Amino acid sequence: NPEKDREIFLKLLTMDEEGLWLRKQKSIPPKRVYELLNYEEREEFFVNNGKKVQYKSDVSREEKNNLQKKVFGEMSYDEKLTYCIRPEQVDTVELDWETINGYFGTNVKSLPELIRELGKRRFGYVPTVGDCFCGGGNITFEASRMGLDVYASELNPVAGLLTWSSLNILGSSEEEIEKLRRFQEKIYKLVDKKVTDWEIEHNEKGWRGNNYLYCMETKCPECGYKVPLASSWVIGRNSNTVATLKRNTKEKKFDFEIKTGVSKKEIREAEEAGTIKSNKLVCPNNECRISTSISVLRNGQNILGKEGLRLWEKEEFIPRGDDVFQERLYCIRYIEEYEDEKGRKQKRRRYVSPDAKDLEREERVIQLLKERFTEWQRRGYIPSMKIEEGYNTSQIIREKGWAYWHQLFNPRQLLLNGLLVKLVNEMGQTKKEKVLGFLSLNNTLNLNSKLCRWGSGREDNGKDTFYNQALNTLINYCVRGVGAINLSIELKTNYTPKRVEVQLLDARKAEKKSEFWITDPPYADAVNYHELSEFFLAWNRKWLPTIFPTWYTDSKRVLAVRGRGYSFNNSMIEIYKNLADNMPANGMQVVMFTHQDVKVWAELAIIMWASGLRVTGAWNISTETESGGIKEGNYVKGTVLLVLRKQTSEETIFEDELFPFVEDEVKSQIESMRDIDDKDNPDFTDADYVLAAYASSLKVLTSYKNIEGIDVEKELAKEREKDEKSPVEDLIRSAVKIAYDNLIPLEFDKFSWKMLTPKERFYIKGLELEREGIYKLGAYQELARGFGARNYDEMLASKKANHARLFTPSEFKMKEMQGEESKDSIVRNALAAIFRAREEETPIAGKNWLHNELEGYWGKRNLLMNVLDYLASFEHHGHMEHWHEDSKLARQIRDLVRQDGI
Repeated sequence: NPEKDREIFLKLLTMDEEGLWLRKQKSIPPKRVYELLNYEEREEFFVNNGKKVQYKSDVSREEKNNLQKKVFGEMSYDEKLTYCIRPEQVDTVELDWETINGYFGTNVKSLPELIRELGKRRFGYVPTVGDCFCGGGNITFEASRMGLDVYASELNPVAGLLTWSSLNILGSSEEEIEKLRRFQEKIYKLVDKKVTDWEIEHNEKGWRGNNYLYCMETKCPECGYKVPLASSWVIGRNSNTVATLKRNTKEKKFDFEIKTGVSKKEIREAEEAGTIKSNKLVCPNNECRISTSISVLRNGQNILGKEGLRLWEKEEFIPRGDDVFQERLYCIRYIEEYEDEKGRKQKRRRYVSPDAKDLEREERVIQLLKERFTEWQRRGYIPSMKIEEGYNTSQIIREKGWAYWHQLFNPRQLLLNGLLVKLVNEMGQTKKEKVLGFLSLNNTLNLNSKLCRWGSGREDNGKDTFYNQALNTLINYCVRGVGAINLSIELKTNYTPKRVEVQLLDARKAEKKSEFWITDPPYADAVNYHELSEFFLAWNRKWLPTIFPTWYTDSKRVLAVRGRGYSFNNSMIEIYKNLADNMPANGMQVVMFTHQDVKVWAELAIIMWASGLRVTGAWNISTETESGGIKEGNYVKGTVLLVLRKQTSEETIFEDELFPFVEDEVKSQIESMRDIDDKDNPDFTDADYVLAAYASSLKVLTSYKNIEGIDVEKELAKEREKDEKSPVEDLIRSAVKIAYDNLIPLEFDKFSWKMLTPKERFYIKGLELEREGIYKLGAYQELARGFGARNYDEMLASKKANHARLFTPSEFKMKEMQGEESKDSIVRNALAAIFRAREEETPIAGKNWLHNELEGYWGKRNLLMNVLDYLASFEHHGHMEHWHEDSKLARQIRDLVRQDGI
């Protein structure tokens, strides 16, 4: 019973109407009733009996509750979510267990109890969820929280540590959690006391250093002045703080002056005064003003006789005096504590340029580190590990000359981070305490390295190292004081784990039997986590074996699954064949991957097919985000959850016999989705139906043991030309075309729809996306691929992620109207007619355009009216205000075309 299944499924996840209302009532802080009302006069409103009452005095608690529920029920699903806590924050004992138990024939009172009970029915015992690419452990953590037994394995020790922690620390008892909280507090107090005793953060006024801003400094090759490097000297737009440069002719350098509370004009001037423009040094010396490429400085060409960048030695943690790039402290943000006029303790920020005493404290930091450096490296309190060349790591060596991992941290950071490692080792008594201490360290490393940017936007604050999946060397960076680092990791316990197991090993060697394997594998242009994790592993490698004696301490780069081509494909087949072998006949796998084109689908289909698995379904999860901070090559738009079971067929089919089966499966899938969808408030979008077509083709393809005409080994090994398609790709493209042929807007009949060109269909369906509030660029790209619409991007007014939309007629104007394709296009002429009507302020101008310019006007008139009718439908859509005037004209032109006579 698909409809009842769906009803119970949504009820279990609190995604039905009752569940949403429960989540709204549990929201913290609870939304006040008038915040749900979109009326101009929020102080007054109508209750059910129509009587006008005052909010504060006349409405009883019950009436308020009923009114809230009524208004909440009239909202769209997305609007309701803004007032709700997340489903996993709901205590599942509050669900409607009478209805749920009645449907399943169970007697349970929580989701974990239900999951375990259903698992026993199916397998005879509680099933295990396994993940051999567990990463941070999200999949196994959620499975454990739902009551299942879990098995997690990882190649990388840093990821393995995260998974072990999520399963074991967050699954601790309340008493254990409280002890761990006290341990974190104890470590913080000890760090704070030691740093205070060292006298390296407090100045003579009692202010405490919170953030220290550093910049690279180099000599101008023309005038010889030492130039501090920054693309902007704005320190904080929120605090209106800037740094200004003052030429020091005596020492041939520039001094800093920090100004706070400056004008907008001064902010602009500081922005423009940056000494780095387009990756070039722009000398601020008025008598020079020469630009020099940073790459030239690195290579040492014409740099006052120097040889350029060198590799740092193992014992070094600051630049030599003759290095190309020096590091200079130019601003300190202090925190001043004071009492206001009412005797209340307050804090305020003070931005200053470092004076002689501040620089003495800098020297003291260096001296303290020198006294401890060799011993701390020997004990593993600070790293001694060399940076290995790689796709990401070579950038550090090439751009800065840093050859060892500790050189990514300045002396203040090494002293603070090393102190934390020392205290955790000395004070940690239990396995969980030590693991938690080093998780805190790793969090601190991410927030306190020379790769941490200073944010000068809305919040003047330090940013993290891994704001994207790379190791980005910087020309200026921030260092946090103790007060700016949160050494505590938030600990909550809301579940009791059952059987959990975490191993460190290659996915090809995972031997644990699991009823469900749920994996998010590396794929194609995946992030090089094996390299990036060495940033943390360099600090963790000495102590890791003392906590986990069986674990190794390197990133296993050579075993990491990465890249493309034959080697990658075979590695994936080895892994997934192994998982299939370690899964019962009635088990299941879910494979997550980011889909960007049909080629990726085709390749993955062959891998799964060759692994002895067959596809039985797929779900699409939207993950599109702004690309800021994410490299374009790794830009994620959507993640597919592919459902697979063991291949049991022995049947063989010929390649040319597949298409009719694919066509039937696609149509059947779309019809079944429409049958269970809510007609008035549909859950499925075109993207879901198209994805169903992808999955349908894979279902058919992988349901056979062999396909004559498709050689798996050959397909996996073959190097194809850019536009060359494999037989599997052709099959999937055919399935997508079938889906699009069946996705007809309600305003069109099948005959009219088939009369339109691919580009016209793309435009109409694109407007349908916008009407449904879908602005994902990936959705438009999928449409274009599905319809085979070339140059579709000419129709997009915005190509920004989550803001993509089509041109309106007024925005389109008369672009491309001279081309043959546009001249014959009914849709394009309709848009031009609306633009003409708006330009000349009369719908008659639009009708005349169509009458005179659209070739075959009389034969196309009915379809033209159909198109105009569709364009007119956006006149009253609230979130499409930019269409209102054009839609109004479309309706008027349609009426004139209907009345037109020969």
